[in-house]
Amino acid sequence: MDKTNNEKNNEISLFHLFWIFYICCFAGVVVETIWCIITNGFFESRTALILEPLNPVYGLGGVLLTLLYSKLHTKSNIFIFLSCMVIGGTFEYFCSLFQELIYGTISWQYYSDTFGILGRTSLVYSVFWGVLGISYIRLIYPFLFKQISRINTKTGKIFTFFLALFVCFDILFTSGAVLRREERREGIPANNVIRVFYDEYFHDDILKKIYPHMVPANPK
Repeated sequence: MDKTNNEKNNEISLFHLFWIFYICCFAGVVVETIWCIITNGFFESRTALILEPLNPVYGLGGVLLTLLYSKLHTKSNIFIFLSCMVIGGTFEYFCSLFQELIYGTISWQYYSDTFGILGRTSLVYSVFWGVLGISYIRLIYPFLFKQISRINTKTGKIFTFFLALFVCFDILFTSGAVLRREERREGIPANNVIRVFYDEYFHDDILKKIYPHMVPANPK
């Protein structure tokens, strides 16, 4: 059966997914920074990348909800809420596990939280994921899709391509800085130009300011 024009106009492309990822990366940092100021009374870095104020956890969360949009937008609000609670909590768990396995660090833990789940996520934040899921499915995504579609031009695609390359570079660059910090902790010397560069410009004091809550998963 042929797709209707409406269905074709609402197909999700890689172009749309990248911009969903990028916007959610940035929006997540902004919201979390404001939340930190309101609850703690001071500014604290909430970015995950070094060269841009982005956090891929929020970006990937936005992409995940976008991919689920076609399955969820026809469902009831309570179904969306419960589904996003489970999906969001599970997503947060695996993000924490991934960070520990790849980088040897953790940036959040809920072992002392009454509602913590295996230390990597919590019931409270799962509820936040549920609320966010409803907001995203009902309001945020339809708005974002329309706005992103407006820049889906030849010029927009060229700009998006180079921005995507820069984001990939930023992720690799940031990964190098974090991994080098773990090498320093293990006593590995700066025996090449890359390690010397990271030790000079992204030493432990600098990274502590960028990632105030990141700690070794297995402190020595």
